[in-house]
Amino acid sequence: MSFRDLIISLTQAACRGDGAAAAACFTADGIYHDCFYGAFQGPAIVDMIARFHRDARDFRWDMHDIVDDGRIGYARYVFSYESILPGSEGRRALFEGVSICALRDGKLASYREVANAAVGLHSLGFA
Repeated sequence: MSFRDLIISLTQAACRGDGAAAAACFTADGIYHDCFYGAFQGPAIVDMIARFHRDARDFRWDMHDIVDDGRIGYARYVFSYESILPGSEGRRALFEGVSICALRDGKLASYREVANAAVGLHSLGFA
C-alpha cells in the first residue's frame, strides 16, 4: 500500500472509531505517538482510538501535501472534533500539524506528530 493510501486509511479509521483498522496500518511492533494520549504500541493502538471517541465526536482529519521516500513519510494535517469532555461539551477544537512516519514493509513502523495545540486547547476552554 502506498504511504498516501496508508495515512488516509489510518485517519479515516480513527475518525470512524475503528481501532482495529487503524492498528492494521501499523507493523506488529508499530508505535503511535499521540501528542495528547502518549505512545501506544501494536494492539494497544485500538485502545487509543477508543480514547478519542470517549472524549469527542464528529471528527475530521484532512491530510495535505503527503510525501514519502519509501522509508519516511510526511503529511500536513488539519484535525478537528467536537468535545464531549465535562466543561468543554459541544466546543469544536481544531489542530494543525505534521505527521512524521517511519515506514517498513508497506506499513507504519511509527507515527508521531508535531502540532500547534494552543489554539485547539484554548477553544476547549483550557488555560
